[in-house]
Amino acid sequence: MLQRRQFLRFSPSRYLSSDGYWLHVSRAIMACRFEVTIHRPEPAGMSVANAALDTAARLERQLTVFKDSSEVSYINRSAACHATRVEQSLWELLIFCSRLHRETGGSFDITSAPLSRCWGFLKRQGRAPEANEIEEALAAVGSDKLRFDHETRTLRFERPGVELNFGSIGKGYALDRMGGVIRRGVQTALLSAGSSSLLAIGAGDRRQGGWKVGIRHPADRNRRIAELRLRDCAMSTSGSEEQFFEHEGKRYGHIIDPRSGQPAEGIASATVIAQSAALTDALATAFYVSGVELAERYCASNPGVMAIILESGAKRPVIIGANDKCNVEILS
Repeated sequence: MLQRRQFLRFSPSRYLSSDGYWLHVSRAIMACRFEVTIHRPEPAGMSVANAALDTAARLERQLTVFKDSSEVSYINRSAACHATRVEQSLWELLIFCSRLHRETGGSFDITSAPLSRCWGFLKRQGRAPEANEIEEALAAVGSDKLRFDHETRTLRFERPGVELNFGSIGKGYALDRMGGVIRRGVQTALLSAGSSSLLAIGAGDRRQGGWKVGIRHPADRNRRIAELRLRDCAMSTSGSEEQFFEHEGKRYGHIIDPRSGQPAEGIASATVIAQSAALTDALATAFYVSGVELAERYCASNPGVMAIILESGAKRPVIIGANDKCNVEILS
């Protein structure tokens, strides 16, 4: 059985003040609800919020693998046959993803779709594949199979079967692009993509110390493992309870280790705070796959990146790294 759980919760109503209320504008995009929360007195609030959501909708049309008309679907069809030219912003995203793949030792990989399909998660119909199916899928996985020509801005796949899928970074990337639109019109806003990623602009009600966000316990939706105050930063969470199925008494989560082809184990939830929502989205997946060791190594060499990781079976999460735009309170 597949299940979905929410991991991030925020409560704008807590910030009600005598000078106004909060405006919420939302739209269904990328198979989740994108929402913009803006202080109601902001004159450009509604128009800017809708413009930001329009931006996310355009990105969905470009990045989706579920419509043949998208640019990414075209690349997936053609790049194994010939060098394929890529639009500038998508090219920059590809280069960013390739760098993150190297920096995370392959824990983050935008070519892992064959594995997700093999395990049935692309259609939310989990299944336990045979060993030869996993081996066949692994042969087409790995960002090292992407060949970039920077002079012509073209991409080629090293072999047939390779495909791009931005599911582990697309929502965060969209939030960053939306943030660029929002900042042109308002001073404070909270952007969310489903229940897993947020981008805070400004500090909400500064008397509260920032936007108040709670991280739900992955095994108990009525509990929080931590509360945070966010100011001009992004946050994403990956967790073991979002999607899973059970087979012969064993539970299999939807986040696949692209190096082994097996569902990741050992981490119950991984939250990342940093400047960019694309970065937090990608790292939350990578840290979920590789755990505390990778998080410690990455945060040590990248100031401003903070991770809050709850290991399987642990009662309290650990905090790794630091971010001066975020205050954290671990809850018992």
